[in-house]
Amino acid sequence: MGMLPLVLMFVVLYFVMIRPQMKRQKEHKAMIDALAKGDEIVTSGGLLGKVAKMDDNFLSVEVASGVEVKVQRSAVVQVLPKGSVK
Repeated sequence: MGMLPLVLMFVVLYFVMIRPQMKRQKEHKAMIDALAKGDEIVTSGGLLGKVAKMDDNFLSVEVASGVEVKVQRSAVVQVLPKGSVK
């Protein structure tokens, strides 16, 4: 009976914190795997741009006409709808 509160706390912790975080990680990995050349993205640093070149671990992001920045794939936070970056 003494272990019941400890087990109950772990179950609540799992459903409140651990499970949603695992779901977010899975969605982020799927988004990164689905990236393609020409996609418009936002990085964790706040850069907006279009994917110009792709590598296994890095992306070249065109932030202005003729200006490319190399970022890690994991730095991509969001894929924007086409036409968002002008």
